[in-house]
Amino acid sequence: MNKERTVRLFGWLLFVLAICLFLLQMGYFILQSQIQVEYIDNRLFYIINIAFSVFLLSALTILIPFSKAGQVIATGIIIIFIAANSYLLGSSNYKVKNISSISPDWKHVLSIKENQGRAVYNRTYYGIFSRPKDAFPNAITGDLKIKWLTNDASAVTYKGTDNKIHQFIATYGDRGNGGYYHVGAEIHGSWQGENVQVISNTEGISVTENGITDQFEWGNIVQFGTLAVVLTKDDQAVWTIALAENFKRNSNASLPVEGDIVLYKAEMAENQPITLKIEK
Repeated sequence: MNKERTVRLFGWLLFVLAICLFLLQMGYFILQSQIQVEYIDNRLFYIINIAFSVFLLSALTILIPFSKAGQVIATGIIIIFIAANSYLLGSSNYKVKNISSISPDWKHVLSIKENQGRAVYNRTYYGIFSRPKDAFPNAITGDLKIKWLTNDASAVTYKGTDNKIHQFIATYGDRGNGGYYHVGAEIHGSWQGENVQVISNTEGISVTENGITDQFEWGNIVQFGTLAVVLTKDDQAVWTIALAENFKRNSNASLPVEGDIVLYKAEMAENQPITLKIEK
Protein backbone atom coordinates (compact mmCIF):
# COMPACT_ATOMS: atom_id res chain seq x y z
CA MET A 1 0.00 0.00 0.00
CA ASN A 2 2.77 2.44 0.94
CA LYS A 3 4.64 1.55 -2.24
CA GLU A 4 1.54 2.30 -4.34
CA ARG A 5 1.07 5.67 -2.61
CA THR A 6 4.71 6.55 -3.19
CA VAL A 7 4.44 5.71 -6.89
CA ARG A 8 1.28 7.80 -7.29
CA LEU A 9 2.86 10.67 -5.37
CA PHE A 10 5.82 10.48 -7.76
CA GLY A 11 3.37 10.52 -10.67
CA TRP A 12 1.69 13.69 -9.37
CA LEU A 13 5.12 15.28 -8.87
CA LEU A 14 5.98 14.59 -12.51
CA PHE A 15 2.62 16.01 -13.58
CA VAL A 16 3.22 19.22 -11.58
CA LEU A 17 6.67 19.56 -13.14
CA ALA A 18 5.15 19.15 -16.60
CA ILE A 19 2.56 21.85 -15.86
CA CYS A 20 5.30 24.19 -14.57
CA LEU A 21 7.28 23.73 -17.78
CA PHE A 22 4.15 24.34 -19.85
CA LEU A 23 3.44 27.58 -17.95
CA LEU A 24 7.09 28.59 -18.39
CA GLN A 25 6.78 28.22 -22.16
CA MET A 26 3.50 30.13 -22.25
CA GLY A 27 5.04 32.92 -20.17
CA TYR A 28 8.00 32.98 -22.53
CA PHE A 29 5.72 33.47 -25.54
CA ILE A 30 3.99 36.41 -23.83
CA LEU A 31 7.23 38.07 -22.70
CA GLN A 32 8.84 37.55 -26.10
CA SER A 33 5.99 39.27 -27.92
CA GLN A 34 5.66 42.16 -25.46
CA ILE A 35 9.19 43.06 -24.28
CA GLN A 36 11.54 41.03 -26.56
CA VAL A 37 12.59 38.59 -23.86
CA GLU A 38 14.55 35.58 -25.12
CA TYR A 39 16.10 32.51 -23.56
CA ILE A 40 19.84 32.95 -23.01
CA ASP A 41 20.23 30.08 -25.49
CA ASN A 42 17.53 29.50 -28.12
CA ARG A 43 18.02 25.74 -27.79
CA LEU A 44 16.52 25.89 -24.28
CA PHE A 45 13.08 26.21 -25.88
CA TYR A 46 13.36 22.74 -27.45
CA ILE A 47 15.05 21.21 -24.39
CA ILE A 48 12.13 22.38 -22.23
CA ASN A 49 9.65 20.96 -24.75
CA ILE A 50 11.38 17.57 -24.59
CA ALA A 51 11.47 17.61 -20.76
CA PHE A 52 7.78 18.57 -20.68
CA SER A 53 6.79 15.65 -22.93
CA VAL A 54 8.86 13.14 -20.92
CA PHE A 55 7.41 14.32 -17.60
CA LEU A 56 3.85 14.36 -18.95
CA LEU A 57 4.01 10.89 -20.50
CA SER A 58 5.59 9.42 -17.36
CA ALA A 59 2.97 11.07 -15.13
CA LEU A 60 0.02 9.91 -17.26
CA THR A 61 1.39 6.37 -17.43
CA ILE A 62 1.56 6.24 -13.64
CA LEU A 63 -1.73 8.01 -12.85
CA ILE A 64 -4.06 6.75 -15.60
CA PRO A 65 -4.61 3.03 -16.32
CA PHE A 66 -4.25 3.15 -20.12
CA SER A 67 -5.09 0.14 -22.23
CA LYS A 68 -2.23 -1.32 -24.24
CA ALA A 69 -3.54 0.39 -27.38
CA GLY A 70 -3.81 3.69 -25.52
CA GLN A 71 -0.25 3.36 -24.21
CA VAL A 72 1.07 2.69 -27.71
CA ILE A 73 -0.77 5.71 -29.16
CA ALA A 74 0.31 8.05 -26.34
CA THR A 75 3.90 6.83 -26.52
CA GLY A 76 3.96 7.20 -30.30
CA ILE A 77 2.70 10.80 -30.10
CA ILE A 78 5.32 11.71 -27.50
CA ILE A 79 8.11 10.03 -29.49
CA ILE A 80 7.16 12.01 -32.61
CA PHE A 81 7.06 15.22 -30.52
CA ILE A 82 10.47 14.48 -28.99
CA ALA A 83 11.96 13.58 -32.38
CA ALA A 84 10.69 16.82 -33.94
CA ASN A 85 12.08 18.94 -31.11
CA SER A 86 15.39 17.04 -31.15
CA TYR A 87 15.75 17.81 -34.86
CA LEU A 88 14.92 21.48 -34.28
CA LEU A 89 17.32 21.54 -31.32
CA GLY A 90 20.17 20.40 -33.54
CA SER A 91 19.32 22.57 -36.54
CA SER A 92 18.45 25.79 -34.68
CA ASN A 93 22.10 26.59 -33.93
CA TYR A 94 22.94 26.65 -37.64
CA LYS A 95 20.68 29.63 -38.25
CA VAL A 96 21.40 31.55 -35.03
CA LYS A 97 24.60 30.47 -33.30
CA ASN A 98 24.30 30.67 -29.53
CA ILE A 99 27.47 31.33 -27.52
CA SER A 100 27.19 31.18 -23.73
CA SER A 101 29.80 31.37 -20.98
CA ILE A 102 29.35 31.30 -17.19
CA SER A 103 31.47 33.54 -14.97
CA PRO A 104 34.02 31.81 -12.67
CA ASP A 105 31.82 32.51 -9.63
CA TRP A 106 28.69 31.23 -11.45
CA LYS A 107 26.83 34.50 -10.87
CA HIS A 108 26.73 35.82 -14.45
CA VAL A 109 26.09 34.35 -17.88
CA LEU A 110 27.55 35.84 -21.04
CA SER A 111 25.03 35.35 -23.85
CA ILE A 112 25.86 36.14 -27.48
CA LYS A 113 23.72 35.31 -30.50
CA GLU A 114 25.29 35.36 -33.93
CA ASN A 115 23.32 35.44 -37.18
CA GLN A 116 25.26 35.53 -40.47
CA GLY A 117 28.22 37.37 -38.96
CA ARG A 118 26.11 39.83 -36.97
CA ALA A 119 26.57 39.26 -33.24
CA VAL A 120 24.34 40.63 -30.49
CA TYR A 121 25.16 40.67 -26.78
CA ASN A 122 22.17 39.74 -24.63
CA ARG A 123 21.84 40.95 -21.06
CA THR A 124 20.61 38.17 -18.76
CA TYR A 125 17.66 38.48 -16.38
CA TYR A 126 16.26 35.95 -13.91
CA GLY A 127 18.71 33.20 -14.80
CA ILE A 128 17.58 31.80 -18.14
CA PHE A 129 16.02 34.91 -19.72
CA SER A 130 17.76 37.69 -21.60
CA ARG A 131 17.14 40.74 -23.77
CA PRO A 132 19.23 42.10 -26.66
CA LYS A 133 21.45 44.89 -25.33
CA ASP A 134 24.30 45.73 -27.72
CA ALA A 135 25.14 44.73 -31.28
CA PHE A 136 28.81 44.21 -32.03
CA PRO A 137 29.99 47.21 -34.08
CA ASN A 138 31.85 44.98 -36.54
CA ALA A 139 30.64 41.95 -38.47
CA ILE A 140 32.59 38.88 -37.36
CA THR A 141 34.30 36.09 -39.18
CA GLY A 142 35.40 32.83 -37.59
CA ASP A 143 35.06 31.93 -33.92
CA LEU A 144 34.85 34.16 -30.86
CA LYS A 145 37.40 33.89 -28.06
CA ILE A 146 35.96 34.49 -24.59
CA LYS A 147 38.01 35.21 -21.47
CA TRP A 148 36.66 36.27 -18.08
CA LEU A 149 39.04 38.97 -16.78
CA THR A 150 37.20 39.19 -13.45
CA ASN A 151 34.04 37.60 -12.10
CA ASP A 152 32.04 40.48 -13.61
CA ALA A 153 33.92 41.41 -16.79
CA SER A 154 34.36 39.19 -19.84
CA ALA A 155 36.45 40.00 -22.93
CA VAL A 156 35.20 38.76 -26.30
CA THR A 157 37.93 38.81 -28.94
CA TYR A 158 37.13 38.27 -32.61
CA LYS A 159 38.32 38.96 -36.12
CA GLY A 160 36.08 41.19 -38.23
CA THR A 161 35.34 41.02 -41.92
CA ASP A 162 37.84 43.89 -42.20
CA ASN A 163 40.51 41.33 -41.16
CA LYS A 164 41.24 43.28 -37.97
CA ILE A 165 41.11 42.17 -34.34
CA HIS A 166 38.26 43.64 -32.28
CA GLN A 167 37.17 43.28 -28.68
CA PHE A 168 33.82 43.59 -26.94
CA ILE A 169 33.71 43.68 -23.15
CA ALA A 170 30.63 42.49 -21.27
CA THR A 171 30.43 43.99 -17.78
CA TYR A 172 28.09 43.22 -14.89
CA GLY A 173 28.96 45.62 -12.07
CA ASP A 174 30.99 48.62 -10.93
CA ARG A 175 33.68 49.53 -8.44
CA GLY A 176 31.88 52.38 -6.71
CA ASN A 177 28.47 53.25 -5.35
CA GLY A 178 26.76 53.24 -8.73
CA GLY A 179 26.77 56.00 -11.29
CA TYR A 180 28.98 56.44 -14.33
CA TYR A 181 32.68 57.25 -14.25
CA HIS A 182 35.63 57.09 -16.64
CA VAL A 183 37.89 54.08 -16.13
CA GLY A 184 40.88 55.90 -17.64
CA ALA A 185 40.60 58.71 -15.11
CA GLU A 186 40.17 56.27 -12.23
CA ILE A 187 43.48 54.52 -13.02
CA HIS A 188 45.48 57.75 -13.27
CA GLY A 189 49.09 56.95 -12.42
CA SER A 190 51.72 54.31 -13.17
CA TRP A 191 51.00 50.58 -12.90
CA GLN A 192 53.54 47.78 -12.92
CA GLY A 193 53.24 44.09 -13.75
CA GLU A 194 55.52 41.32 -14.99
CA ASN A 195 57.47 42.80 -17.94
CA VAL A 196 54.73 45.37 -18.51
CA GLN A 197 53.88 48.91 -17.39
CA VAL A 198 50.73 51.00 -17.86
CA ILE A 199 50.67 54.77 -17.40
CA SER A 200 47.47 56.81 -17.48
CA ASN A 201 47.80 60.59 -17.65
CA THR A 202 46.33 63.64 -19.36
CA GLU A 203 47.73 62.57 -22.74
CA GLY A 204 46.08 59.15 -22.69
CA ILE A 205 47.24 55.66 -21.72
CA SER A 206 50.57 54.09 -22.61
CA VAL A 207 51.46 50.41 -22.41
CA THR A 208 55.10 49.29 -22.26
CA GLU A 209 55.76 45.60 -22.85
CA ASN A 210 59.31 44.23 -22.87
CA GLY A 211 60.70 47.74 -23.38
CA ILE A 212 58.41 48.64 -26.33
CA THR A 213 55.87 51.42 -25.66
CA ASP A 214 52.53 52.04 -27.37
CA GLN A 215 50.76 55.35 -26.72
CA PHE A 216 46.96 55.56 -27.00
CA GLU A 217 45.27 58.95 -27.09
CA TRP A 218 41.91 59.35 -25.38
CA GLY A 219 40.12 59.36 -28.73
CA ASN A 220 41.34 55.80 -29.30
CA ILE A 221 40.17 54.49 -25.93
CA VAL A 222 36.72 52.88 -25.86
CA GLN A 223 34.97 52.32 -22.54
CA PHE A 224 32.62 49.42 -21.80
CA GLY A 225 30.31 49.83 -18.82
CA THR A 226 32.22 51.10 -15.80
CA LEU A 227 34.76 48.30 -15.56
CA ALA A 228 36.92 48.24 -18.69
CA VAL A 229 38.41 50.13 -21.62
CA VAL A 230 39.76 48.86 -24.93
CA LEU A 231 42.85 50.55 -26.33
CA THR A 232 42.74 50.74 -30.13
CA LYS A 233 45.11 51.68 -32.95
CA ASP A 234 44.17 51.96 -36.63
CA ASP A 235 40.63 50.76 -35.79
CA GLN A 236 41.99 47.58 -34.25
CA ALA A 237 41.92 46.49 -30.60
CA VAL A 238 45.36 46.19 -29.02
CA TRP A 239 44.80 45.94 -25.24
CA THR A 240 41.98 45.78 -22.73
CA ILE A 241 42.29 47.22 -19.23
CA ALA A 242 39.78 46.13 -16.58
CA LEU A 243 39.39 47.14 -12.95
CA ALA A 244 40.19 44.17 -10.71
CA GLU A 245 37.64 43.13 -8.11
CA ASN A 246 39.75 44.58 -5.30
CA PHE A 247 39.87 47.99 -7.02
CA LYS A 248 38.20 50.66 -4.90
CA ARG A 249 37.06 53.83 -6.55
CA ASN A 250 37.53 56.98 -4.47
CA SER A 251 35.23 59.92 -5.07
CA ASN A 252 37.98 62.10 -3.60
CA ALA A 253 40.70 62.32 -6.28
CA SER A 254 43.31 63.31 -3.68
CA LEU A 255 43.11 59.89 -2.03
CA PRO A 256 45.45 57.15 -3.29
CA VAL A 257 44.08 54.40 -5.52
CA GLU A 258 43.42 51.03 -3.88
CA GLY A 259 43.49 47.69 -5.65
CA ASP A 260 44.77 46.33 -8.96
CA ILE A 261 44.01 46.50 -12.66
CA VAL A 262 43.99 43.71 -15.25
CA LEU A 263 45.71 44.02 -18.63
CA TYR A 264 44.73 41.70 -21.50
CA LYS A 265 46.20 41.60 -25.01
CA ALA A 266 43.80 41.54 -27.95
CA GLU A 267 44.84 38.51 -29.98
CA MET A 268 43.17 35.32 -31.18
CA ALA A 269 45.91 33.09 -29.74
CA GLU A 270 45.36 31.78 -26.21
CA ASN A 271 46.77 34.20 -23.63
CA GLN A 272 46.28 35.11 -19.99
CA PRO A 273 45.38 38.42 -18.29
CA ILE A 274 48.15 40.21 -16.40
CA THR A 275 47.55 41.78 -12.98
CA LEU A 276 49.21 45.16 -12.39
CA LYS A 277 49.73 47.08 -9.15
CA ILE A 278 49.97 50.84 -8.67
CA GLU A 279 53.51 52.22 -8.30
CA LYS A 280 53.69 54.29 -5.13
